[in-house]
Amino acid sequence: MQNARRIVVLGSNSFSGSDFIDHLLDQPATEILAISRSPEKSAVFLPYRDRSSPPLRFVQADLNHDIPTILREIDAFEPQYIVNFAAQSEVAPSWQHPEHWFETNTVALAKLIHALKDRRYLRKYLHISSPEAYGTCVGSIDETAPLNPSTPYAASKAAADLLLQTYLRNYDFPLVTVRSTNVYGAHQQLFKIIPRSVIRLRRDEIIELHGGGQAVKSFIHIRDISRGEELILEKGRVGELYHLSPDQGYRVCDIVERICIALGKNFATSTRVVAERLGQDAAYVIDSTKARNEFAWSPQVSIDQGLTGVIAWVERFWSDILKLPHEYQHAA
Repeated sequence: MQNARRIVVLGSNSFSGSDFIDHLLDQPATEILAISRSPEKSAVFLPYRDRSSPPLRFVQADLNHDIPTILREIDAFEPQYIVNFAAQSEVAPSWQHPEHWFETNTVALAKLIHALKDRRYLRKYLHISSPEAYGTCVGSIDETAPLNPSTPYAASKAAADLLLQTYLRNYDFPLVTVRSTNVYGAHQQLFKIIPRSVIRLRRDEIIELHGGGQAVKSFIHIRDISRGEELILEKGRVGELYHLSPDQGYRVCDIVERICIALGKNFATSTRVVAERLGQDAAYVIDSTKARNEFAWSPQVSIDQGLTGVIAWVERFWSDILKLPHEYQHAA
């Protein structure tokens, strides 16, 4: 494909990575090299698998063990852009084996970036960070806020961000960073609060609300994030950090109540309050004025539209979902 954008997506099997790929496939003249540590998943989790012969190449490789393989594949492809979604990303389990989070999110990243700094074909490296690096986010938290992580996961992401800054300053590494809030949508991991709630309600099971579901999350539909990430990849200024966030946050209990209403269930009898998770931040509410002004970006999918989409996805793949684990499965 002449004059095509060549984009490497690391962590392509992740929820965010797979939706980003699906979004890119709607754009003209784009070649994609998808790399993930697990085998390519089914259409339950990978939206692009619904397409006939999607124009991408998938390589199974693990950042922790296969850096030489990954570099060979990247060098052969010579991408203008690399987008890195690859990470250990769960908060609560990071207390059990914090070293696993640092091995993937910081140490393996250091090895990769140290090699990529010398690749002249690379125009831009988009790093997917997390607002959890800020700790509790209340009020108007913009891109200048100090890092104050509350969990091993958040600390590993903050360490990675600081490491990348050193390569930006000393090697002119073409870094651009994005922090987005709580993504949701069809094809998400089944243990996440929104799909888990839909599944439990369909099975007439009780939904446990940690801390009563009082934590405020800035839920935003995954496709709004994928659109924003592409804009940042194309138009974002090297060295800059951009936030992507919705217009407002919601308490977890309010989201679960909306799902109950949509499925004709009683919220009070369908939920149970349990203890809050260790290190749970009270809120993730960040300011995305910068991205909105620079790229004319804004969320397009309302919370009710998004929840309807998740319910429809669960119903479509219900027989497959029943056979899959619904709890977090840790892989070192």
